[in-house]
Order: sequence, then structure tokens, then C-alpha cells
Amino acid sequence: MSDVPDTVTDPDMRARLSRIQQALADHLESVDPHHRLAGRPVSYHVIAGQTFEIVYRDVPSIDESEVLGVKRLIGEECFCRVSPQTAETLTVRFVVPLGGR
Repeated sequence: MSDVPDTVTDPDMRARLSRIQQALADHLESVDPHHRLAGRPVSYHVIAGQTFEIVYRDVPSIDESEVLGVKRLIGEECFCRVSPQTAETLTVRFVVPLGGR
């Protein structure tokens, strides 16, 4: 996928991040039956070479089962933070630590 940030030059890391993005693109709808994440704006960031951040914006709501489904798709240790974006929408952020692999 071409969404891997250009700052990632290590081929193994690029492949790892591409695998995560492809898994989300191919299977998100299967773990998101109410389409709360599917079709929402999503961005990918590598922060200081230490973490890979996946951010979904304009999410109306999210259930724990959907969060757990996305974590399974990511397939690696990761964390999720949900925060208000507006009075009606949320920002859902998944953070994947990149070290120690």
C-alpha cells in the first residue's frame, strides 16, 4: 500500500506496516458490522520511529468488540485511545509500538 509514511526507509518495517494497512483495508468491514470505522477518514503516522499510529476520524461511536476486532486485524501488540472530536464524533487512535521485534 502506498499509505506507509515516506519516512519509513527500512524495507522490513515498510513491509510490516503495509501488512497492517492491507489487513485493515481487506477485513475491517468484517469486524465493523455497523460501519462505524469503515469509510471514515483514516491516517497513518510513524512517530519518532517508535510507534505506528492509525487514526480514524469522524467516528459516531465505537464498541469494545469493534476495538478488539481491529486489534486482532493489526495482529500485534497495540493500544487504543478514544477521544471526543466534536460533540457528535470521536477520534479513534490505535498505536502500535515498533521496537523490540
